[in-house]
Amino acid sequence: MHDNKRSGQQRLSRITHREDSDRISPMTWDGPEPVDLEAIEAVPGMPGQYLALTGRGIVYRLEVTGSTATVIDYTPLPSIGEGDDFESFALVARNGKLAALWADRGAGADRPATLYAAPLTFASWGQPLFGAVTRRAYTAAYPTGDGTRHISDISVTGSGRIIVSSAADAGDDGPFDSAIGEAGRVSVSADGRVRVTLAAPRTVLGTFRQYKVEAVECLPGSADALLGTEDENLGGYVRSMPFCRA
Repeated sequence: MHDNKRSGQQRLSRITHREDSDRISPMTWDGPEPVDLEAIEAVPGMPGQYLALTGRGIVYRLEVTGSTATVIDYTPLPSIGEGDDFESFALVARNGKLAALWADRGAGADRPATLYAAPLTFASWGQPLFGAVTRRAYTAAYPTGDGTRHISDISVTGSGRIIVSSAADAGDDGPFDSAIGEAGRVSVSADGRVRVTLAAPRTVLGTFRQYKVEAVECLPGSADALLGTEDENLGGYVRSMPFCRA
């Protein structure tokens, strides 16, 4: 995802990740242009279908064919709180049901992140539909400074562990700081109810000084997480780390 805001700017690119190299190729966005895309997630059981989220909470359902992403529909998230700023989105499939997790990123000691979760279905015309929303306040164990974004992205392992990135941003030239942590667990019952249990104490799995990790994705069938940084004027990096064990 590219968090561009002006018309005609790039919105999506595809990263082909290999053991010893990565290849990046631009993709075409076909449909109403979003402002400030922050997260994207494949829809389980629906090949080529994705949900993408903007910072202000608009969810776009996309169908990807080749190098083109076509907008099927879009809708706001439910229960958006005052001042919410979103950078994270994850989908979970359990017992034939879908659930979505997302979070207001929070801001320093005075504003923890708010982790939201809700059942997810789709209308016949393609619109994402969210069920009853639950909320949990989350404060990162690291970093802890005034510029901390307590949740900058979310991923979920096959067993339901919630893996999050947290980041501190002092400006476009840094310094940056970030970490990957285990926030808790999520489950989805056979009747679609979603339960989130936060970890106590918070667990830090790895720290990344001088980098601002804004993307974490547990790779299918692997213990590895793909991490992406957004280091503003200093560029960005992609790497994998073994944070997604069952």
